[in-house]
Amino acid sequence: MSYKFIAPGSVIGIIGGGQLGRMMGIAAKEMGYRIAVLDPVEDSPCGQIADIKVIGNYDDQASIRELAEVSDVVTYEFENINAEMLNWLEENAYVPQGSHLLTVTQNRELEKKTIVECDLKVPYYEIVHNETEFFQAIEKVGLPCVIKTCRGGYDGKGQILLRKKEDLSAGLELAQKTTCIVEEWMTIDKEISVIVQRNGRGETVCLPVAENIHRHHILHQTIVPARISPVQEAQATEYAIQLADSLKLIGTLAVEMFVNGDGEIYINEMAPRPHNSGHFSINACRTSQFQQHIRAICNWPLSSTQLVQSAVMINLLGEHMENLEAKIEYLNHSHLHLYGKKEAKLKRKMGHITVIADKIDEALLKAESLELWTRTEEPAK
Repeated sequence: MSYKFIAPGSVIGIIGGGQLGRMMGIAAKEMGYRIAVLDPVEDSPCGQIADIKVIGNYDDQASIRELAEVSDVVTYEFENINAEMLNWLEENAYVPQGSHLLTVTQNRELEKKTIVECDLKVPYYEIVHNETEFFQAIEKVGLPCVIKTCRGGYDGKGQILLRKKEDLSAGLELAQKTTCIVEEWMTIDKEISVIVQRNGRGETVCLPVAENIHRHHILHQTIVPARISPVQEAQATEYAIQLADSLKLIGTLAVEMFVNGDGEIYINEMAPRPHNSGHFSINACRTSQFQQHIRAICNWPLSSTQLVQSAVMINLLGEHMENLEAKIEYLNHSHLHLYGKKEAKLKRKMGHITVIADKIDEALLKAESLELWTRTEEPAK
């Protein structure tokens, strides 16, 4: 496939109107592009800043066709896109990211195989299709372990932690519905991620390695630079580039990793788009993940990702919004990003705050002093 230069003034079509599409669109408009968005909701976060809105479902042929007709290049903000629709787009529009990476990351079984084929470590796992294979997998993997659906699922949805024998019935129920992966429960020292981006010229850059802290399976806090050794930092970056090159990436790939107690790095999963753990880059890096994504799909030269200041990014969920207004006067060292969502629901991502400082300990103290995230929180339903 030959990759075209997409000039400013062209229309970038985005499949998905959520916050990632919104931030992608804002970066694109700063660079002189117009934005078209496909989303079922009229007033979606990305729709609020788009030049053209196509209101329709992602699997609706007429809506996909309409987006293609008004767009010079098409990208996406999430991975659960109907494969048939994406294949049609590849044949009838310009989609430099292609469908292969999306196909890989839509299926955990294929994703794990792809990572292993790159000679990278993943937690031990077994694939299960039925009751017999489920119990065989539990025998091999041992308890505790986690069962996840091979397709779909995010922010903890579609997965169950199996700690003891009494939990097996819930795991079996999931395994009887769809193909699942049973994975060992690792003792983790840290969770980290690397955002790698690549254009059609083969230029590849990575954001600084990020350290991630989750609550109830939802990303709570990203700390940059990650508190890991220089050797681990170099390894994590090398692994992300290795995957990007192997997959012939165009655009953005987020690679989530585990660091175990022995300091070894294991690949957890990948996302073929800008990622929550890269939001810090808007305020803390010379080039954000969103502008770099636009550069990559439009075949611009890629820019520096140098970290300008240490940063802590913290997600704002629905339950955090009530006290936000009272805290705004304390945001002098922080950047507030709200996504334009009208209803603040429990565990719904409403925005994020990025706290910057010269040193990471200082940024962490400033973030803690805001006291926006201290209430006892319920797990997601």
